Amino acid sequence: MTHFTQAFLPKKLVAVAALIAFFAVGTSSAFAVNIQTVTSAKGIKALLVEDYTVPIISLSLSFKGGASQDPDEKEGLLRLLSAMMDEGAGPYDNKQFQARVEELGVEIGFGAGRDAFTGRLRTLASEADNSFEMLRLALNEPRFDAEPMDRMKTALITRLLRAKKSPRYLGGVAMRDALFAGHAYSRPVSGTEDSLSKLVRDDLVEIHHKLLARDNLKIGVVGAISAEKLSVVLDKLFGNLPEKAELRPIPEIVPDFGKKIDVVLDAPQTSISLVYPGLKRSNKDFFAAHLMNHVLGGGTFSSRLYNEVREKRGLAYSVYSSISAYDHAAVLTSGTGTRNDRAAEALSVIKSEIAKMAKDGPTEEELIAAKKYVIGTYAISNLDTSSKIAAVLVAIQDANLGIDYIDRREGYISSVTREDVQRIAKQLLSVEPTIVKVGPKAS
Repeated sequence: MTHFTQAFLPKKLVAVAALIAFFAVGTSSAFAVNIQTVTSAKGIKALLVEDYTVPIISLSLSFKGGASQDPDEKEGLLRLLSAMMDEGAGPYDNKQFQARVEELGVEIGFGAGRDAFTGRLRTLASEADNSFEMLRLALNEPRFDAEPMDRMKTALITRLLRAKKSPRYLGGVAMRDALFAGHAYSRPVSGTEDSLSKLVRDDLVEIHHKLLARDNLKIGVVGAISAEKLSVVLDKLFGNLPEKAELRPIPEIVPDFGKKIDVVLDAPQTSISLVYPGLKRSNKDFFAAHLMNHVLGGGTFSSRLYNEVREKRGLAYSVYSSISAYDHAAVLTSGTGTRNDRAAEALSVIKSEIAKMAKDGPTEEELIAAKKYVIGTYAISNLDTSSKIAAVLVAIQDANLGIDYIDRREGYISSVTREDVQRIAKQLLSVEPTIVKVGPKAS
């Protein structure tokens, strides 16, 4: 979940929307290069794409750790922290903070994933100093007042209770338990009713101090700000955070495959998920796996699974495969939802297509089409707004891809051969998957 505070005054909203629409047209070519490394006087580093096409500044940040750092029996703590960071800071209580943000027309938001705690800011350049000050307060002086904390805990618990009726949620819980038993990844990012209800202010204060530190921080900035100005801003925003984070070590884990799990839920459809090994982003064969996944089920309307499950047989509205690369594990997941009386058939078709991919890999024509798509859509999907570019700059640092990654990416993809993809397909998809089905009890 990402919790955002955002409000543009009507006139600002109209002006900014028009500027962003203009900005998006020329983004991909303008921002594929010219990435600068900025280092502040206190040694805080950021990647910067300096551009004055429109008077907007976007900042993205990430602290390594995330919900895997939730203490035992305090699951959901990082999720609550993300919801509380802009609910009052420094001299501003939550209402005053929201009013000031609205007055400035700035977006400030935070989120908690499994491996990272994230934040972002977007502001008009004319309000940059004031907007940065609000972000500084949120990062360094969150208040964690009782009223907004109780309200946010209630909201998270309510959301969790609704989710428990969802096949996707129930399947995800069962899948985590099966794949990552005993590991931090088996624990719910959103917490439980019991763990959330027991969280107190001191828990937030402690995890904030331990996690938000300079040595596990990555920053990306895009827009109308110079390297010199940004250097000063970095020290103001982050210079007073602790120098070193206090993170508990999270071990690597090889997921447990080959399990068959049925979760009983009275629903008109059966949800099916199959999980195979994946590859981490740092693996040299990552793009071979990425292209294979695109042909199999990641390419949506052009994928084999879509063609076989939906187009030919009408078994489901959607079917997919995707690779999830965490810091300490990686998996490839395929899944669909279908009528209860056709669940067995849908599962059989998916397993058959995966077996074919494991045996023969993609055709040369499929691989060529996948390369064109993956190369051609990158800018549209990732570089069409300043906020997205800032997030990419953070991701590049998180994965240690190098400042010239965007320029080199096409070459990496183009160099993948069919033999590479065949080898990876066999390696990943020949494993007996863990299968989770959520639906009515079989008669």
